[in-house]
Amino acid sequence: MANDYYATLGVRRDASADEVKKAYRRLARELHPDVNPDPETQEKFKEITQAYEVLSDPKKREMYDLGADPFATTGAGAGAGGFGGAGFPFSDIMDAFFGTAASRGPRSRARRGRNATMRVELDLSETAFGTTRELSIDTAVACTSCEGSGCAPGTHPDTCETCHGRGEVQQVQRSFLGQVMTARPCPACGGFGSVIRNPCAECSGDGRVRTRRTVKVKIPAGVENGIHIQLAGEGEVGPGGGPPGDLFLEIVEKPHEIYEREGDDLHCTVEIPMTAAALGTSVTIETLDAAEGVDIKPGTQSGQVITLYGRGVRHLNESGRGDLMIHVNVETPGKLDEEQEDLLRRLAKLRGEERPPGKFAPGQRSVFSRLRDVFNQHPG
Repeated sequence: MANDYYATLGVRRDASADEVKKAYRRLARELHPDVNPDPETQEKFKEITQAYEVLSDPKKREMYDLGADPFATTGAGAGAGGFGGAGFPFSDIMDAFFGTAASRGPRSRARRGRNATMRVELDLSETAFGTTRELSIDTAVACTSCEGSGCAPGTHPDTCETCHGRGEVQQVQRSFLGQVMTARPCPACGGFGSVIRNPCAECSGDGRVRTRRTVKVKIPAGVENGIHIQLAGEGEVGPGGGPPGDLFLEIVEKPHEIYEREGDDLHCTVEIPMTAAALGTSVTIETLDAAEGVDIKPGTQSGQVITLYGRGVRHLNESGRGDLMIHVNVETPGKLDEEQEDLLRRLAKLRGEERPPGKFAPGQRSVFSRLRDVFNQHPG
């Protein structure tokens, strides 16, 4: 043979199939006409393509090593027909440029099912301590009549007469590279390689039916509004008896009549009369655990916060709990009768507060005021 295919690809004579393929990919990236369109490069590209067509085929390689013509029984090689006829390794060129080889063979009818999302409304005590719920889900399940195959009982898919079970059909096209063979999914069977001529009456050949089923779910303590809980394998069953997807539960926490949640802490407001704030008192509050007495110390001011440690929400996936913060709001009476007004005036006189001067402090400045000062300090 005049051509040394091993030297053309730059590999040893005992090179493995993987080494031959890697060498061809590397050279194809460098010499492809789309990258280097000059005539000399096109000739080199033809040479490496012909060399690869021989060395990648065990039978042709054996004939070449024995000194015989590897194209003697195939008609024309890459050198004679531009870039070969039916034997042109188009998929390997695509693999050289895009990194993956073209898929071959029929594809499976079984595919993974879709994920499903469901909103679950919980009250504060359920999110704080966790709960167990039974949820009714409308979803796709495997057809019991055909067991997911999609075929009527007692039947099976027939081999596609168009692609003969390969799942793809080949087409030869002429281009500036010569004859190029491409493969595409078979239009008759959709690429499956088989045809269901007697579909199941229950599922119409899909292998699944829709129904309502019940799922028992354990909600962990500490979840909050907007959290998603993933339940693996609880979603829809896939077509053709494929594996199910996942079920995602979106937690929706209902507003509480007393408490406002901030992370794992709870906040509430208690309003007490002015006299109770001055003299001190005790109030009873319904915590998430039970009713609990809270002492209001004498002289408590409006806006003061009383903290009950460890009375909040449990930490998610951790030990311990948040806190319960009670914000005190002191009520000033708006209407007084004559006796009450007299008593307050006497109290004010005793405390020397008949005409208090008042205590002034800087007010809360707006953002615009602060920005104006900055511009005034740094003009231009």
